[in-house]
Amino acid sequence: MNIYVGNLSYNVEEFDLKEIFEEYGAVSSVKIITDKFTGKSKGFGFVEMDNDDEAKKAIDELNGGELESRKIVVNESQPRSKEDRPNNNRRNNFQRNNNFRRN
Repeated sequence: MNIYVGNLSYNVEEFDLKEIFEEYGAVSSVKIITDKFTGKSKGFGFVEMDNDDEAKKAIDELNGGELESRKIVVNESQPRSKEDRPNNNRRNNFQRNNNFRRN
């Protein structure tokens, strides 16, 4: 199960999340989302656990808990909708969003 963890302090690192979630079971991966230009945390991340029962227990017990003086949000990650995904077709975006004319 993929778990969303939000409202993280910018000081929290992937190792910290892994250590916390491992108290509930095996953790397959941890990813804190960072800004692509600065490399700084965006304040949320994802933890993946293979065992759904362990993951649900972690969600139930950690959601609303405090980590580095911040009340964290922990819930099952939802897939991004098509509207939420960035449009990677730059050429179409340029043509659609620009008043550029060719002679």
